[in-house]
Formats: sequence, C-alpha cells, structure tokens
Amino acid sequence: MTLRRLLPARASRRTPAVLSALALGLAGCSMPTLPGGAPDGPAYQVVIEFTDVLDLVPQSAVKVNDVTVGSVTRVWLSGWTARVRVRVADSVHLPDNATATVRQTSLLGEKFVALAAPTGEPARGELSDGDVIPLSRTRRSAEVEEVLGALGLVLNGGGLAQLRTINAELGSALAGREADAKGALHQLDAFISGLDAQRGDIVRAIDAIDRLAARLAQQRDTIGKAVEALGPGLGVLADQRQQLTGALTALDRLSAVGQRVIAASRDDTLAILADLRPILDQLVRAGDALPKGLDFLLSYPFPPNITGAIRGDHVNLHVTLDLDAADVLANVLAAAPPTQPVVPGVPLPPVPGLPLPPWPGPPLPPLPTLPPVPTLPPVPTLPVPTLPGPTLPPVLSGLPIADGAAPLGTTQGVRGSLGALLAKGLVA
Repeated sequence: MTLRRLLPARASRRTPAVLSALALGLAGCSMPTLPGGAPDGPAYQVVIEFTDVLDLVPQSAVKVNDVTVGSVTRVWLSGWTARVRVRVADSVHLPDNATATVRQTSLLGEKFVALAAPTGEPARGELSDGDVIPLSRTRRSAEVEEVLGALGLVLNGGGLAQLRTINAELGSALAGREADAKGALHQLDAFISGLDAQRGDIVRAIDAIDRLAARLAQQRDTIGKAVEALGPGLGVLADQRQQLTGALTALDRLSAVGQRVIAASRDDTLAILADLRPILDQLVRAGDALPKGLDFLLSYPFPPNITGAIRGDHVNLHVTLDLDAADVLANVLAAAPPTQPVVPGVPLPPVPGLPLPPWPGPPLPPLPTLPPVPTLPPVPTLPVPTLPGPTLPPVLSGLPIADGAAPLGTTQGVRGSLGALLAKGLVA
C-alpha cells in the first residue's frame, strides 16, 4: 500500500508538498539512541537479586541520586530469582549494605536500577567488585498497569460496597459504646507499652526457648529411648488400674476412720498433754543442770574431769599443805566448837560420830600381815637451844601450860602447850 492510497482524494493535490515536508523532517532529525549510555572508564561489577525485574533489559541505566553512574550488563534467571549484573564507575562509593530498586524515568519511560544507601540501619563497609545485593535489600516500583488495574477494580465496585458495609457494621457495633471502645484502646495501648518495655526479657525468653529446642534436638535419641522405656511402665500401670483405684478408695475410708478416732480421743489427748505440762515446765526450769547431771551420771561416783587425772592404774593428785604454826593455831581456834569446862571427876560426853554408809561392792580382802619391825637403837637426846626473838602473839596467852613445861616463848613451850591441848580434847 502506497502513501497516495492512504491520503484522501481531496488531498491528492497536496501530496508532493507533504512528501517534501516529511523528507525535510527526516533529514533534520537524527536516529534515536539506545537507553543507557553509562560513562566509560574503570568500573566494578555487582550482582543484584530481584523477585521481578519487569521489562529491564541490558544497557539500561544504573543511577545514584538520579545521576547515571553505570549500566546493566546482563539479566538472567537463577531458579525463581532474577539476577542482574551491573557495571558501576569506580568513582562511586556506596556502603556494603546498599539497597537497589527497579524504577522508571517517567510514567511511560524506560526502566533503570537505582542504588542508594540504607535508611533503616547505619551504613557499614564499602561496595566492591564481586559483591551481591540480596533479595532482602531489593524491591521494585509499581507498574502503571498494576495501578490502573487496582483503580479500575475500585471504580467498578470491587471494594467500595464492602467498605460501606464494614463501615456501617462498625458504626452499629460502636453506637453507645464509645467509652468502652476508648477504654479498650487505652488498655491495648498500655498492654503494647508493657510489651515494648519488656522487649529485652521477651527476646531473652525466646532465645532461651531456642537454646532449649536446640538441646532437645541434640538429645532426640535419648528422649526417644526414654519414651520407649516408658511403654512397659505404662502397661503395668494399665494392668494394675483396678488395684490402684481400690487403694485410693481405701485411703479415702482410712481418712474417715482416722478422723473418727481423733474426734473420739480428743479429750484424752488433751488431758495427757495437760498432765505433761508440769513435767515439761520442770524440765525447762532445770535448764543446763539436766545435761550436766547426765554427764556426771555416766562417771558416778567420780566427777567428769577425773579422766584427766587417771594415768594407767593410778591417779595423780596435787595437795598443798600450809604448815605455818601460827596459821594452823588460828584456823584451829576459829573452827573449834566452844569448849565445855572440865570438871574434875565428871567424864566428857562422847563425840557423836557420822554414820558410814555400807560399802556397795564385794567385801574387801583381809590385809596381809606385816613382818615385825626391827627395834631401832635409842636416839641420843640433843640439847634444844633457846630461840631468841619476840614472844608469840597474844592469841597463845590463854593456852594452858603443862606442869613443868617451858615458857611459851620457846619451842619446848609451844610443843608442851599443843600436847596439853590434845590431851584435854581441846584440839580435834
């Protein structure tokens, strides 16, 4: 079909002029250029993963802040993921966690890849040759067809009627219950605030559950063996179900009998406790004396510390004697009972003796007969010199002096006086 046939008949006369204008227009216009046009020079390559690249083709532009910095070199499919290799100039420095988006230059324009720094997290590292931007950091913009299709669905009544019904039902449900709805919203806000305040605890609890699950997974064989070992035990319990039920029923009856016995013996029990109270009071009053008495009872008739003095078959004793004559006489006179005057011809009353308890053990053996003591030769009498010095204290002035004895100021006089006291029963 020629251009002349496409023109109306009345415009046939203008055909030469139109063809001339069209030729001039074609001569004045250059051929359209391909998309892309990245600057030449050193560059590095990055692989980007997308779920959908739309109609992105090689030689498409790669931009940062709407400035072309590279181009798309290859687009291919890996499984269910689209992969795009781009070439970026070395003068462009992006963080290692950069994001990528498939965008359009205009409403009906060409597609390009936009690279940018992350917005929800701090930038780290630097993007270099061979790096991969994963699916978690890529997305695409909405297509015009998708926007027009959603708009057509809404305009054709696809969702407005449902929205009107939902709005009417919500109005009917909340009519007269505005305060309750507001209170529920406040409680929900407080609940969410509490969850947010305990976010760290919740995260730790989830981590602990994760560790527990991992440990259980590691011990799966052991848990399986334990569950298998429970099978025979459960079988025995199932076989003895009637006996167990009977035992529980008997325990119920036993509790009733025990309650009846306790109720019947209540008064007697209280009386026994009341009788025990004086004994317990006396034990409390005894205090530390009771354990001390028990300690002495174990070593009767000797004191508990006698074991420290026993050495083999004998007992060590330590005795201190005070042989000062003045102190002895003073102690004797102070401890002696009042003397009864001696009347010539009248006998002194007998001194009452203490009753001796019977010996608890077996009769003692008779003492062995000692050999006769040889007679000693007579001791020659030595002259006793008179002791110079002061006389005795006045306490001795009332002592009787034996007939023919020496004065009290001498040793012979003291000995004679002690002998007279002992003879007359004045000194025990």
